Amino acid sequence: MVDQVRFLLDEDDIPTTWYNLAADLPPLHPPLNPATGRPVTRDEMAATMPEAIIEQELSTEREWEIPEAVRQIYAQWRPSPLYRARRLEAELRTPARIYYKYEGVAPTGSHKPNTAVAQVYYNKLAGKRGLVTETGAGQWGSATAQSAAMFGMSAKVYMVKVSFTQKPYRRSLMETFGTVCVPSPSIETAAGRAVLAEDPECPGSLGIATSEALEAAAVDESLGYVLGSAANHVLGHQTIIGLEAIRQFELADDYPDIVIGCAGGGSNLAGLSFPFLGQKLRGGQDVRLIAAEPAACPTLTRGTIAYDYADKAGLTPLFRMHTLGHGFVPPTFHAGGLRAHGMGQLVSRAVEDGHMEATAVTQRRCFDGAVLFARTEGILPAPESTHAIRVAIDEAMRCREEGRQQTILFGLSGHGHFDLTAYERYFAGELDDTVLDDETIAAARATIPAQVWDVEEPAA
Repeated sequence: MVDQVRFLLDEDDIPTTWYNLAADLPPLHPPLNPATGRPVTRDEMAATMPEAIIEQELSTEREWEIPEAVRQIYAQWRPSPLYRARRLEAELRTPARIYYKYEGVAPTGSHKPNTAVAQVYYNKLAGKRGLVTETGAGQWGSATAQSAAMFGMSAKVYMVKVSFTQKPYRRSLMETFGTVCVPSPSIETAAGRAVLAEDPECPGSLGIATSEALEAAAVDESLGYVLGSAANHVLGHQTIIGLEAIRQFELADDYPDIVIGCAGGGSNLAGLSFPFLGQKLRGGQDVRLIAAEPAACPTLTRGTIAYDYADKAGLTPLFRMHTLGHGFVPPTFHAGGLRAHGMGQLVSRAVEDGHMEATAVTQRRCFDGAVLFARTEGILPAPESTHAIRVAIDEAMRCREEGRQQTILFGLSGHGHFDLTAYERYFAGELDDTVLDDETIAAARATIPAQVWDVEEPAA
């Protein structure tokens, strides 16, 4: 008899609503206008967001309806599979049961289309002709490019320069969908030119690319700006991952004790973990949530909770979040999707309130785990996903040492087929294990704006 390894749902089981964690947390601190120190108004938000997305960004409703047009496109790859990692369990000789929710089945190979499809849909309804955005490793850029093509829209993506160089096939994929991909920092925008004037060899960062994308959108009203992580509406769209996983654990007659996700801006982590956290906060089963972030960009573990910009040039509102400082330019490690100086507000609040813990892991240990995973489970993981794999393996080994039979779930946020240069460098012994020194952290922290406003606690 074959032991079950896949837990599958039908297309009819695609969730009809997304989940909003803000309904089950104390009120968030509002984003602030940096000029006035007052909460950002709807009119100010409308400069970069359609009305439907503004509603979601500010919402405290527990559920948002998924438009039927979005669900129809989701049906191309959703529901995504939940796997039991039986071969990995056997290799580790652990009593733990290890599961992973695999988002690499999406057309562009990661979880990013879950929100790209939704955002492009809302921008299309708002009458936008084209889209502009930023991307780190290229997963978000690829998802935007695919979604724009499906809705007959143009797209332009500012891609962090180091990833533009490291991952040329991501760029080619975007171009296949008809998208223009520009290495950031670029000479196309004032923000990019300012960075290059200071450092002509700057490898780029998500903060810099965000500044360029926002500037490009601001000068052309026909363009909509979309973003791949951190924002409340983005995290909400991604909860389709965890909502499906809850249903799939019913099929497995199991429930996770531990849920692990890789953490950059927070979208994959939130998408998997928030529905489980919501159940816990409403009196459901206890679950331990772990954010796995890179030691080279330790936003949650070494960052500061403060109001800061989401971009390098200070074009965004100020968000209260875990931040390393908007001037921080991360080292050039391969998990480009995790090179974010700031964390999403909802993830930051979950960590701050003790509902979620964070741990930082080094690059070579992540790739050690990735290779073990690939050789046992047969899937090559994206560099971002290796962080969750590393922590899941560590937790499974702890279970072996303690003789505990816990259930571990981690998010396999994407495949690594576009990241083979990273694996090539790993096998050649050329990957660095960058751990930031205190001076670097302090210099980055100095770019956080001085907290000059008395911001009242939000009313419950």
